[in-house]
Amino acid sequence: MEGVVFGESPRWHDGRVWFSDWGAHQVIALDAGGSHEVVATVASFPMCIDFLPDGRLLVVDSAQRRLLRREPDGSLVEHAALAEVSDKPWNDIVVDDRGNAYVNTIGFDFPGGEFAPGMVVLVTPEGTVSQVADDLAFPNGMAISPGGATLVVAESYANRLTAYDIGGGGGLGNRRVWAETPGDHPDGICIDAEGAVWYADVGNRHCVRVREGGEVLATVGLDRGAFACALSRGENPRLFVVAQTWAGPESPEPSGQVVAFPAPAPGAGRP
Repeated sequence: MEGVVFGESPRWHDGRVWFSDWGAHQVIALDAGGSHEVVATVASFPMCIDFLPDGRLLVVDSAQRRLLRREPDGSLVEHAALAEVSDKPWNDIVVDDRGNAYVNTIGFDFPGGEFAPGMVVLVTPEGTVSQVADDLAFPNGMAISPGGATLVVAESYANRLTAYDIGGGGGLGNRRVWAETPGDHPDGICIDAEGAVWYADVGNRHCVRVREGGEVLATVGLDRGAFACALSRGENPRLFVVAQTWAGPESPEPSGQVVAFPAPAPGAGRP
């Protein structure tokens, strides 16, 4: 797909790639044949997405500091208020198999703001919000391992992937470095069925598949910045990447694309 204004947050769901076009304020579902539909419109930037276990869509409305839920009739309702925890921009989201949503905030106004560490909050299915991690250097993409035991967070400004154990109540502990990414600033991420993580890198215009500990297993290059990636499930897996030329939040011309590469293993875990 071409003509995307600012693509982000791809998710594989019900045989399609869903992603947010931050520039057009739309959530789009794209099928393998290239046809697409706009499934929601939210005037927000950022605007990351994921799905509850029952299939309902959650949307991070960063502009209003809230989490929205798309009901079966297509209406959007408030799932949780995030402003009470932080008034800084909210960013990525990943939902576990129990319906707990992890949402992060980068901790400072971007672009142009002075750096401050970010955090991760836990949003329960009832909409209760509590902080579960802090002191993260621009937290970006997040993913949960198959089985739900580990949360991996991309720290873009620290050049690393950071992992936490997920407790029975959804809390996070045992913080550790999952993989260093020297020279790369990992953005959106996803996990495959072999336990490797793919991360997108804007400045270096590539996506990298890395094993826990830092071993690089594969790299795919693009002709523009790679912002996030998602893996299909089942046979003949593909890595879907949303990419564009970064010229600030108000890019003059749409340069966004969704592209696909053959992948060595299908997606696993969440998202």
